[in-house]
Amino acid sequence: MSSSSSSPSPPAAAAPPVPEITVHRQPGWLDARKSDAELRVHQLRLLRRRWLKDQELSPREPVLPPPKLGPVGRFWARFLEHDTFWRRQVFKTYNAGMTLFFTILVPTWFVHYFVKYHVLERQHGIVVTQPLVFPGDVIKETGEVLPPVEIPKSHH
Repeated sequence: MSSSSSSPSPPAAAAPPVPEITVHRQPGWLDARKSDAELRVHQLRLLRRRWLKDQELSPREPVLPPPKLGPVGRFWARFLEHDTFWRRQVFKTYNAGMTLFFTILVPTWFVHYFVKYHVLERQHGIVVTQPLVFPGDVIKETGEVLPPVEIPKSHH
């Protein structure tokens, strides 16, 4: 390996490679041997294929117009917006009500039930009222004697 020149010359800048241009065509698209009817069928197939591909929904679709709300719907939409004054007040009221119910009313009801039916000596918590009064009995406060009940003779 001998070199004919005594001083080495710098290497020439290499030209960038030329990219090959590839054209993607459907087979037989511009084929001169195809008849007009065959080319028309081919075009229709391509159009159908493209139409079917266009029918696929993107993640952003469907794009719908905002719903038109009536007065009640507008009220509830504004009322239920996140972090508004009324929503906070309703939340606080609800929490206070649930706290009251579960910490005061339910235990009170339970204690009342237990005392009424398990602790008191009266049977089943029934309050005994005045004794029964029959005809001929004497009323203690007035000394009055109750007259006997008259039963009519006719049953009609």
